[in-house]
Amino acid sequence: MTRLIAIAAAVIVVVGLGAMYLLYAGGKPDDQFAQCRASNVAGGAGQIGGPFTLVSETGETVTDKEVIDQPALIYFGYTFCPDVCPLDNARNADAVQLLESRGSIVKPVFISIDPKRDTPEVMAEFTNYLHPRMLGLTGSEKQVRAASQAYRTFYQAQKPTEGEEDFYLMDHSTMTYLSLPEHGFVEFFRRDVTAEEMAERVQCFLDAR
Repeated sequence: MTRLIAIAAAVIVVVGLGAMYLLYAGGKPDDQFAQCRASNVAGGAGQIGGPFTLVSETGETVTDKEVIDQPALIYFGYTFCPDVCPLDNARNADAVQLLESRGSIVKPVFISIDPKRDTPEVMAEFTNYLHPRMLGLTGSEKQVRAASQAYRTFYQAQKPTEGEEDFYLMDHSTMTYLSLPEHGFVEFFRRDVTAEEMAERVQCFLDAR
C-alpha cells in the first residue's frame, strides 16, 4: 500500500510539473507552436490581430488578407521617429535577410501611426532604404487607429513646441508581431531581441506549421 501511495504521489508531481511547463511556455496541450513560444498573451494569441484596411506605399487600398499573404513581421511606428523605429525596422530587416538566406521568405511590414506626415511616398522612401521587400502601410486616421487596436498597440502624439507644430514626436509601443496567413498572430518580439534570435524563433514557427 505504501508503495502504491508513493507511485501515485510521483505521478501527481510529474503531471503537475508538466502543467506548469505548459503554462510557462504560453501554450496549451494542443498548441502546435508551444515549443516555439517565448511569450504569453493574456487570454491567448487570438486576442491579438484581426481585420484592417490600409493604404500601401504604392497608393493601393489593401486588407489584412492581402498584407499577410505570407509570414509577416509587423511593426507599428513612424518615419519621423528619431531613433527607435529605424533601429527596430532595421533589426527586423536583418532577421528577414537571415531567414531568406536559409530559404524562408518572411515579409517585413511597417505600419505608420502618423498618417498626417507619412504619405505613401514617404513610406516608400523609408522602406526601400531598409529592405527591398519591406511593405509600408499608412491610411486615414480611422484606418490606422483600427489596425492599431486590432494588434493592441498604443500611440499618442506629444504636444509640439509652439511654432513647430509639424515637428512633434510620438509615444508608441514597440513590439514586432509575427503573423501567419493560416493562423493569424502567433508571437511578438520585444526590442531587446536580436536579429539572430528573432530569425531562430520565427524559423521555429515556420517549421511547426
